[in-house]
Amino acid sequence: MSLLEIDNLSVRYGGQAAVDGISFAIDAGESVGLVGESGSGKSQTALAVLGLLPATARISGSIRFAGEELVGAGNTTLDAVRATKIAMVFQDPIAALNPYQSIGAQLSRILIHHDIAAGRAARDRVIEMLERVGLPDAQRQFGAYPHELSGGMRQRAMIASALLCGPDLLIADEPTTALDVTVQAQILDLLDELRQDTALLLITHDLGVVAGRCERMVVLDNGRVVEEGTTREVFAGPAKAHTRALLEAARGDRDIRLEPPAPAACLDVRDAQVEYVTGGGQRLPAVRGVDLHIRRGENLAIVGESGSGKSSLARGLLGLVPLHDGRVEFNGAELPLRLDDRPRDLRQALQLVFQDPAASLNPQMRVVDLVAEPLRIHKQHLDRNGRHGRAAEMLEKVGLGRDFLGRFPHELSGGQAQRVAIARALMLEPAVLVCDEAVAALDGTVREQILALLREQQREGHFTIIFITHDLAVAREISHQVIVMYLGERVEQAATADLFARPRHPYTKALLSAAPIPDPMNPGGKASVSGEVPSALNPPSGCAFHPRCPHVRDRCRTQAPEPREVDGSVVRCHFAEEL
Repeated sequence: MSLLEIDNLSVRYGGQAAVDGISFAIDAGESVGLVGESGSGKSQTALAVLGLLPATARISGSIRFAGEELVGAGNTTLDAVRATKIAMVFQDPIAALNPYQSIGAQLSRILIHHDIAAGRAARDRVIEMLERVGLPDAQRQFGAYPHELSGGMRQRAMIASALLCGPDLLIADEPTTALDVTVQAQILDLLDELRQDTALLLITHDLGVVAGRCERMVVLDNGRVVEEGTTREVFAGPAKAHTRALLEAARGDRDIRLEPPAPAACLDVRDAQVEYVTGGGQRLPAVRGVDLHIRRGENLAIVGESGSGKSSLARGLLGLVPLHDGRVEFNGAELPLRLDDRPRDLRQALQLVFQDPAASLNPQMRVVDLVAEPLRIHKQHLDRNGRHGRAAEMLEKVGLGRDFLGRFPHELSGGQAQRVAIARALMLEPAVLVCDEAVAALDGTVREQILALLREQQREGHFTIIFITHDLAVAREISHQVIVMYLGERVEQAATADLFARPRHPYTKALLSAAPIPDPMNPGGKASVSGEVPSALNPPSGCAFHPRCPHVRDRCRTQAPEPREVDGSVVRCHFAEEL
């Protein structure tokens, strides 16, 4: 008998099946990856196991845990299972944690509710678990509130809450999707280390994560199991077309050739600096002295963890936030640093595609009006029919037919909404398109469609792309050159092929080693650095990276390195030649 046995499970809402007759099992101590794109039924399956589906859901089939049936079980049975026998780590800890209670109070309540410990004993047990999951200064964090912790620290607290009662099965629902690649590696290493004999159901759309962390995998599509087997077997010989498509998207199994850029300069940036003022009046240096030289038709990827200054740099170039200092030239002419001071033709020459199209698209406007809106502002000689005609043409170019013209944003999938955002940005035929994590929230196959769309439109429009991302696979696929940022500084810049073949900075090496690889024989995805990016309000002395650097020396702690050229790469490291 397996620990968890799911047999012919279905979850329906009205006439729609979110889960449609799936069956699989998990043995004690086993790690299983539940894989699929958004809407495939992964999370609905997990919620069904824990009895957390909404009242509108109709569930049928069987879920047996240690021989006990959970479908149709009452709250008494389910309460005896939750946390103590089956625990869950949710995708978004800020939504799962109570904002009105301290971390310690929330975790203590779990022990008290299940009559495991109370009072001082509960506090001691919680602090011990917070220390085990690597939360720094656990005694102080016991009294901290969720908003006072970083994303990685909140996820560590969630893992602590899940493991507190020693469950037999841990369900982790996209536990690292919102995290930087280095923090993701730390969290996944932590799960491997702490779960010991606990079985793991890892829900993810990232096949690189599954390759390195799961013994078996179950592939879902439209609520059904389309493939199941050991991870090595499925990766080596996927039997179904859907699985093959997922693997091809994850591996980047394409011969991608970018158009070579023109020799003429498009953007020249000198000593760009961006500062924000906090509520307490402190100056926060988000970008510190960054230089850029981008040619026409060139693709530049800017990579780094959250807090590295990627988005602040892009917004400074666009004039959305004023540069505190520095100089920006576009086609040889100096740009005013504030967007309001730039003439209309320069505003339309630099366009931005945001990470979350659902947040950047007006929910009260139809698609045709959203795409046509830039023309209403910048091409006032066009009447409504002219604007709508051009909008329809652009939507065709990005793969959306005329049946999308009258839809509202909430009627679009994530990939469709991002196509609309790209169409709107391209309406003014920009010279520079800035994409700020434009594919971060998309599934693998949809992500590849959007990247292919950008390359296709670039070949037609010959514009420059600045692509901000924390996904190194995306950077490798879309860019001619890559800039790596850390705590507001450019720590490395090189041609894409050179940077991936010969990284010169320890931080770049850490990013590359932490990136999961969709290959069970060589999965990567291991943490080579600990901790997170320090606060820009109180940056370290000397080299900004030295507190996390595995190669740190005394000079690094006291003397900040200057950027210099090493074999064609620009590197900010004292010992780049040796490393």
